[in-house]
Amino acid sequence: MSQRITIDPVTRIEGHLRIDVEVEGGKVAKAWSTGTMWRGIEEIVKGRDPREAWVFVQRICGVCTTVHAMASVRSVENALNLEIPINAQYIRNLIVSAHSLHDHIVHFYHLSALDWVDVVSALKADPAKAAQIGQSISDWHLNSVQELTAVKAKLESFVKAGQLGIFTNGYWGHPAMKLPPEINLLAVAHYLQALDVQRKANQIVAILGGKTPNIQNLAVGGVANAINLDNPATLNMEKLYQVKDLLDEVTTFVQQVYFPDVCAVAAHYPDWLGYGKGVNNYLAAPEIPLDGKGTKFALPGGTLMASDLKSLKPITKFGDDYFKKNVVEDTARAYYANSANALHPWKGETKPAFNGKWDPEGKYSWVKAPRFDGKPMQVGPTAAVLVAVASGNEPMTRWAVKCLEVAGKLAGAKLTPAVLESTLGRHAARCIRAAVMAEQAQAQWKLLVENIGKGDTATYNEPHFPKGTIEGVGFHEAPRGLLSHWCVITDGKIANYQAVVPSTWNAGPRDEKGVMGPYEASLVGNPIADPKKPLEALRTIHSFDPCLACAIHTVDEDGNEVTVKVL
Repeated sequence: MSQRITIDPVTRIEGHLRIDVEVEGGKVAKAWSTGTMWRGIEEIVKGRDPREAWVFVQRICGVCTTVHAMASVRSVENALNLEIPINAQYIRNLIVSAHSLHDHIVHFYHLSALDWVDVVSALKADPAKAAQIGQSISDWHLNSVQELTAVKAKLESFVKAGQLGIFTNGYWGHPAMKLPPEINLLAVAHYLQALDVQRKANQIVAILGGKTPNIQNLAVGGVANAINLDNPATLNMEKLYQVKDLLDEVTTFVQQVYFPDVCAVAAHYPDWLGYGKGVNNYLAAPEIPLDGKGTKFALPGGTLMASDLKSLKPITKFGDDYFKKNVVEDTARAYYANSANALHPWKGETKPAFNGKWDPEGKYSWVKAPRFDGKPMQVGPTAAVLVAVASGNEPMTRWAVKCLEVAGKLAGAKLTPAVLESTLGRHAARCIRAAVMAEQAQAQWKLLVENIGKGDTATYNEPHFPKGTIEGVGFHEAPRGLLSHWCVITDGKIANYQAVVPSTWNAGPRDEKGVMGPYEASLVGNPIADPKKPLEALRTIHSFDPCLACAIHTVDEDGNEVTVKVL
């Protein structure tokens, strides 16, 4: 006998997501992913000056503001074939890297860790034993008996007062929780410490971007940061060294806390390296451009099909033909007016056609279903890491090997890159990418300072818009995966605009052929121990780091209480 479980809304994500699963024999047999609101930003920017689109589109999301701004200016620059000054590229790269570090830290500790960490169990921990475990896998200075004793006392005060605060609604005591009390105590301590570290990563974005969220320094043609080492009001060495100091702190946390924590969790949940694979076609964008034209990158992009590392097809530059020609969006199961066929983003339409019902055999989501060469693709850190390993990228391969070795040693097993294609593998890939992005941020800072030292202070090349119609695509390997903005410009005004975002690729519904998207496919086969507490389904969905504000294209004004329905 099957049971239908509805989780609506899924919490600890950005935006509004509903997940439905049918459970048979303690496992998920069918799944549906539903985005439950419509945004309409694409309609808002039509008719506007392309130079201001980035200001609007970064309002798509309250978290992913920077990434949309970046993809937007790249899109317009691609349409114009406009090169930007190398200083502007380095500054953008620093912002991209710092934003990624902030996002990855927040995702693991504050959006996902509580799926694996039993907070209340930490009250049974011996702080001395917890400190010993922490010091055996890391040099982090706050893995001390004093620090862990203080964290345990703070947690005890929460529980005694009956006010767990941020830890209130976890599935504590769930049979799928397996971490020993001491590991749980370490994780709670690091959860609290991460609150401070993520703020420092965001400070870097604010210093360079003017503010965050919604940075202010971008421009089609470069950045608005004036460089003058003798002027306190501009980007000078004092501000650059402030960035460096913050970056050093964040890098230390990533290497000494985040990275070993993910390895430790993976070692204690080896079965979850086998759940949640789903779609095994992968798509990643090249990132950290090293020239003003976007033809050289520190991190590679491309596609892999059917988990085969030998199937790599690279995406080598901004405006790459292989990428441009193969992206379409299917709306057969989404609440939009149907087109005869799936549409390329330059021809894309965002015409809402809500029919007032949720139909598992028809339309059931505000999220479109993107396809690449007709296939569903998984995007995100797993895609980025696998593509980089297949490409022979040194830093990504080095950190991937280290992660597999550390986690394997803790688990007493030999791990291969195949384990990255799983629920916990997505977390492992994200910590690998964070370690690489920390190194890249350090490298970009050095390149920027050295170039300024040569006397180069240029940050902007003025764009000029021709008569007639031009098309551009800007892509960016955002923290959640490949993001692309597609613009059509006619006589200097936006004629059409589409954003195909990471959570659209991953959260999309079935297409016209009935093929599931990555969220849906990844849930099939997952165990469900307690249908009234579907922790296992949340683990897999959270591993993608959903951002439905980005993925959907009006919100129910009545609001909905947190619901888990079992039918």
